[in-house]
Amino acid sequence: PQYMLMRVAIFLCDVPDEIIETYELMSNGLYTHASPTLFHSGMKQHQLASCFLMTLKDDSIEGIYESLKDTALISKSAGGIGISVSNIRAKGSPIKGTNGTSNGLVPMLRVYNNTARYCDQGGGKRKGSFAIFIEPWHADIYDVLSLKLNHGLEEERARDLFYSLFIPDLFMKCVMEDKDWYLFCPNDVPKLQECYGESFERMYNYAVENNKYRSKVKARDLWGKIISTQIETGTPYLVYKNACNVKSNQRHLGTIKSSNLCAEIVEYSSPDETAVCTLASIALPKFVNSQGFDFDKLAQTSMSVTRNLNHVVDKTSYPVKAAENSNRRHRPLGLGVQGLADVYQMMGIPYDSPEAMELNHDIFEAIYYGAAKMSVQLARLNGVYESHPGSPSSHGQFNFDLWGHTPS
Repeated sequence: PQYMLMRVAIFLCDVPDEIIETYELMSNGLYTHASPTLFHSGMKQHQLASCFLMTLKDDSIEGIYESLKDTALISKSAGGIGISVSNIRAKGSPIKGTNGTSNGLVPMLRVYNNTARYCDQGGGKRKGSFAIFIEPWHADIYDVLSLKLNHGLEEERARDLFYSLFIPDLFMKCVMEDKDWYLFCPNDVPKLQECYGESFERMYNYAVENNKYRSKVKARDLWGKIISTQIETGTPYLVYKNACNVKSNQRHLGTIKSSNLCAEIVEYSSPDETAVCTLASIALPKFVNSQGFDFDKLAQTSMSVTRNLNHVVDKTSYPVKAAENSNRRHRPLGLGVQGLADVYQMMGIPYDSPEAMELNHDIFEAIYYGAAKMSVQLARLNGVYESHPGSPSSHGQFNFDLWGHTPS
């Protein structure tokens, strides 16, 4: 493993001091880069990013298959993919070009399913992994929820994909109040996917009042189907559209329509921008010592990891042009953690205690502080990233401000 860690450190860092520091941080187990960074640093094909977030380019044969080609190229280079499909018309919708009707999402998703099986990540290193994001107002929602079930007709299943619901708050409100829920074809309400919060509610109610819906169901019936599908298959994930958009530093770019494969990253994507997530994971147990938890060391490590992830953005190769468009404009970095439960055990703190909650806050404040501090240093050195103007952070709002949290 040491040769691999040295290869990664030398490829990412340009200065000897940085190389040695990075090598020692990884060798001592303080943090690790994401597996594509470990696979590919210093190789001919150096695609170093973990996940890609796509919006299907267009509701047409050209758009669907162009997007399919992009997923194949990304999967070939060891990227996992989150794909928003809520803009694709529902089953039975008219097709003007042929005077026929659409087959809907299911046959299309079966094609994506087979691509995930065929184009494994990095040539056999890992299975190809795609997560499909759909909003619960889409008229094909019941068919999509059935795709991973272990019984039923094989031609109505696509079990190698993962599924996720991108849920507007209005749906949960209707579930709580036991109201009706209306299902639409995106062709009839093209702007529904493009809005959230109050504007979504206005658009949805306007479409209902003007009879643009395909069918009416009880919100709790759909919720029951979601829950039973989760019990049987483990999916769909649930991701909340309003929170993702309101709490995002990219909310000035447009509406965020999906998360990534593992639903831990939220980024803006569009037909010409495939969002990229560049990841590393900090090992929290390494910061526990006889005096307690070493927050200074954690913040310092966070600074080093942030610097190295910034190198990844510059040094990675991009499997598709849309990914380069996005990553160079926004330069997003993801710092994750491992071993929080181990920290509680080592420090003798019950998981559900107020002390555990406080320590959890303090740990993530330290990581965020280190990341923000290094980000400021990098901005002074290289200038701000292209899409920073207009973002919440450009107006002095950090992420904790968006959550209404006061740091300790």
